[in-house]
Amino acid sequence: MKLIFEKSYQGRGNHIFPSLDVEVGIPESAMRNRKNHLPEISENEIVRHYTELAKRAHGVNTGFYPLGSCTMKHNPKVSERVASNPKFVNIHPLQPIETTEGCREVLKRTEEYLCEITGMDAMTFQPAAGAHGEFTGMLLIKAYHKKKENYDKTEIIVPDSAHGTNPASAVMAGFEIVNIKSDKNGMVDLKELEEKISEKTAGIMLTNPNTVGLFDNNILKITQMVHDAGGLCYYDGANLNAVMGIVRPGDVGFDVTHLNIHKTFSTPHGGGGPGSGPCGCKEFLRQFLPGIRETKNGYEMETETIGNVTGYYGNFLVVVKALAYLLSIGSDGVSLSAKNAVLNANYMMHKLKDIYDVAYDRTCMHEFVLTLEKLKEDTGVSALDISKALLDYGIHPPTMYFPLIVHEALMIEPTETESKEVLNEAILAFRKIYEDALKNPDKALKAPISTPVGRLDEVQAARKPVLRYEFES
Repeated sequence: MKLIFEKSYQGRGNHIFPSLDVEVGIPESAMRNRKNHLPEISENEIVRHYTELAKRAHGVNTGFYPLGSCTMKHNPKVSERVASNPKFVNIHPLQPIETTEGCREVLKRTEEYLCEITGMDAMTFQPAAGAHGEFTGMLLIKAYHKKKENYDKTEIIVPDSAHGTNPASAVMAGFEIVNIKSDKNGMVDLKELEEKISEKTAGIMLTNPNTVGLFDNNILKITQMVHDAGGLCYYDGANLNAVMGIVRPGDVGFDVTHLNIHKTFSTPHGGGGPGSGPCGCKEFLRQFLPGIRETKNGYEMETETIGNVTGYYGNFLVVVKALAYLLSIGSDGVSLSAKNAVLNANYMMHKLKDIYDVAYDRTCMHEFVLTLEKLKEDTGVSALDISKALLDYGIHPPTMYFPLIVHEALMIEPTETESKEVLNEAILAFRKIYEDALKNPDKALKAPISTPVGRLDEVQAARKPVLRYEFES
C-alpha cells in the first residue's frame, strides 16, 4: 500500500478546509524557510486511502479480540451518542460554575456509582489512564505515610504476577520494590510474603483476580498481613471486569484502587486514547486526593492534596460514557457482565485444555493462560507462531509471553460481549492451528499468509525501524 505522500501529484487538491477568516501576526523568526510537505491529493483519493487503511485495522468492530488483561470488549454505541451531545462536548472547565450543573452532576453520580462498586469512599477522575491511576494511588500512600511521619516506610510489595506498570508506578513515586513469587497454584506465596514484610513495608500492589486469571483465596490474609505491618493495600483495578458487582476491593481490605473505565466501563480501549483511570480511596485518604473536587465548601482542592496529576477534571467525556453505560445496564447488569465474562473464559478454556496445556488448570476468572512450552519443544512452533496463525482466521492474537511466570504464554480473555457462536469459531481455529502444528509445523512457521503483509523481520523492525518518510527535497 502506498503512503499518502506517494499518491500526491502537484496541483491536485480539494476544499475540505474553510477559507481563513482571521489574521494572525506571526513573527518572521517563526516562519518556515522552506515549503511545508503536504500531500496534494483529491478528496476522492483521500477517502479511498483512509478507507483502505481502516480495512487493515483490526478491532472489536471487525473481529474477535481476546487480548488478555486488556478487556477489548464491545462498547455500546449509545454511550458514544450520549458523549457526543454538544452540551457535553462544548463544555469548558473555566466557564462559570453555575453553567456546568449538568456536567458536575455527571461527575458526582459517576463517583457515587464507582465508589459503590469498589467499596471506596471518594474518587478522583484526574488520572488519564490506568498506569496514571496507579501512580496517583502510590502518591496517596506516600502522602499518608509522610503525614504519619512513617519515614521508614520505603518499600512496596509487588507479586511477580503483577501488571508490569505496578513496579514502575511505585518506583516513580519514590518507593523501593520487594518482589514476591507466586506459589505452584499461581497465588501469592504466603510464606515468602511473611518473610519479606517488615517495618519498611509501605504497602502492597496487587490485583485479584491476578494476571493468570485466578482469584486469590488468601486475599483476606494478605491484606491483613500488610495492615498489621502498618502498610496500605493498593488494588489494581485492571481486572475488575471479572468481579465487578460480585466482590468489592474495599470489602477485602484494600485502601486505594484505580479503575480502567476506558475498558471496563464502555470507552473504546487502545488506539491512543483518550483513557481514564480514576483513583478511589477510603475516607482516611480523601484529604490527599488531587484535583478540584466538590467539598462541603464548594468546588476546591482537598486540604492536604498531592496536587494536580493532570488538568482540571480529567478526560470528562470518558466519564460521560461510563455513566451512560452504568445507567443502561443497571446494578444487575454490572454483576451479570462479570458473570458472563467468567463463564465465557471457562467455556473456552475447557474446550481447549484437552489439547493445549493450561498453565493453571483450575476454574479461572475472566481470562486464562495457556503454555506452549511443550508444543515448542516437540514441533518448534511457539506461542508467537500460534498468534501469527490466528491472523489468518481473522482473530486478533491474544497477549503473548505474559505473565512472565509462564513460559511460552498465551493469555486469552474472551470478554462477556462475545456470543457462544463466536467463541465456538475461535475454539475451532485454535484447534485447527494446533493440529497443523503437529502435522505440518512449517505451515504455522510461515503464518500469516492471507493478511496484507506477511511475516516481517521483527529483529530488523525493532533495531532499524523506518519511522519517517524521506522526501526528495
